[in-house]
Amino acid sequence: MAAMNAEERALLLALLRELRVAHLGTLRDGAPMVSMTLFLPAADLSVFHVHVSRLAWHTQDMARDPRVALSMAQSDDGRGDPFTLARVTLRGNATRLPNDGAAFDALKRGWLARYPASAINFELADFSFWAIRPESARFVAGFGRVHNLSARALAEAAA
Repeated sequence: MAAMNAEERALLLALLRELRVAHLGTLRDGAPMVSMTLFLPAADLSVFHVHVSRLAWHTQDMARDPRVALSMAQSDDGRGDPFTLARVTLRGNATRLPNDGAAFDALKRGWLARYPASAINFELADFSFWAIRPESARFVAGFGRVHNLSARALAEAAA
C-alpha cells in the first residue's frame, strides 16, 4: 500500500480532530454492537476519550470486554458515489478513568469546550470518562485509497 500523501493526511486529521460524532463498536454477549457517541481526541491521537453513562449498553460492554472500535466518517453529501466518502476506524482497548483528580479536571475542561451542552452529565453520578487507546486503524481516503495504520503511524500523522 502506498504511503499517505499530504492531502490524505490532512483528511485523516480532519476526521479525527474536527468531527465530534463517532460510532463505538463493542462486544455484547459475544456479538458486535454499535452505538453513536461523542469523543475527544488527545492532541497526539494516542487516546480518544468518551464520556458515557454506566447505564448505556456500550459502557457495560466495555466493562466486560475492553476491545472496541471507534469509527468516524464524512457526512453523506449526496454525491453520486458514497464510497468516495472518507472514513476511519480505530481498534483498541478501553479503560475507565477515575472521576476525580487533575487529569479528570483537564479532561472535563476539554470536553465542555467541545460539548458545552453536556455539562449536565457531570452532575450525574453514572457518567465517567473512558480512554480508548488505538492499536491500529483502517483509513479509507476514498474509493481504492486505503491505509492500514499502526498506533505509531497515527502518532506520526499527528506530529
